[in-house]
Amino acid sequence: MNVVESIRVALRGLAANKLRSALTMLGIIIGVGAVIALLSIGQGAQAAITGEIQAIGPNLIFIIPGAMQQGGVSMAMGTAATLTLEDAEALADPLNAPDVAAVAPVISRNTQVVYQGQNVNTLISGVTPEYQYVRNFPVREGRFIEKSDLDAMTRVAVLGSMTAEDLFQGGDPIGQIIKIQRAPFRVVGVLEEKGGASFMGGSQDDAILIPITTAHARLLGGRAIVGGGRRVTAINISAVSEGRVEAAIEEITLILRQRHKIRYQEDDFTVLSQQDILGVFNQITGILTLFLGAIAAISLLVGGIGIMNIMLVSVTERTREIGIRKAVGAKRRDILAQFLIEAIVLSLLGGMIGIVVGAGVARLVARIGDITTVVSLQSVLLAVGFSVAVGLFFGIYPAARAASLNPIEALRYE
Repeated sequence: MNVVESIRVALRGLAANKLRSALTMLGIIIGVGAVIALLSIGQGAQAAITGEIQAIGPNLIFIIPGAMQQGGVSMAMGTAATLTLEDAEALADPLNAPDVAAVAPVISRNTQVVYQGQNVNTLISGVTPEYQYVRNFPVREGRFIEKSDLDAMTRVAVLGSMTAEDLFQGGDPIGQIIKIQRAPFRVVGVLEEKGGASFMGGSQDDAILIPITTAHARLLGGRAIVGGGRRVTAINISAVSEGRVEAAIEEITLILRQRHKIRYQEDDFTVLSQQDILGVFNQITGILTLFLGAIAAISLLVGGIGIMNIMLVSVTERTREIGIRKAVGAKRRDILAQFLIEAIVLSLLGGMIGIVVGAGVARLVARIGDITTVVSLQSVLLAVGFSVAVGLFFGIYPAARAASLNPIEALRYE
């Protein structure tokens, strides 16, 4: 019953100064609301990235060239020209790599594309027919690149949905002639909208696909040959099943090391699975989310200082009340509990209101900014728990000061 009585007295004390209590809670409300909103935005971004990566398929494996050395300085991965079309053909041999289902080499570069009065800069990728299967690119209109296009090195192009819209402004692109580096290409297909970013950077929908043989002959010229082979920007591979991805990676690594005559040196290529890419993005977004939460937590600390300040004022104002309570038999723990409960109630009520405010802000940001937000139970419990801890921590000193007052001196206080 002492606990119930302490809660009742604490609530009565807070109700006696409603405006001051509300202003004290404001710091906690802002802090909790900021934590909820920022964590929901960070977790929403992480969920969106995870969904986009998982949508490309759990069996997908990327191979990119190693880093180029220039002046003794190692540059970023993918800058060296160490992968060739012949490497891709070796990996496609089921006798060499039985756990590899399909291989899709690609060579890419950004360049200008012109159609009548429209001029855009987009990613041109030379691909094979297997690219559609490996990367899961369904065709909305027309057809995809075919083997006959590779054999004849035809000038045909398949457009991403965004590129088609930018060039043709809603018109029908099938059969139209576009110019890539002043060379005419006939549009034979348009891909369905995919959304999200591509592995090589940029939007998956802002791209043009052409036969890889045409890309080597028409777009790159002498730069297409490296070490006696036709270079590629990356090799996309689909494993036979999700459970055989690691086995496929081992086979790929062994084949490429043998072809590149690597014995004791480090690999001049990098093999990445979907899980590797997902782990990197989750690590980055996790750090960002933690950083945003830490920034928002600062306002909670400010709110906690506000609680301590108001509680100290309350102790001073209620010195005679404390003396009377002690004179009629209230013990030190009763006074301590009363003021601690007041501090915790302030922070808890502020935390509950902050949850509503933070969820509302997150929803508003999602609606206005077209950003995915996720208000998770974990973030709610974290924010409320932290707010209660702040109230408890910053309420201890004022409560202890109140409990330690001498009843005789308290009764004399004016």
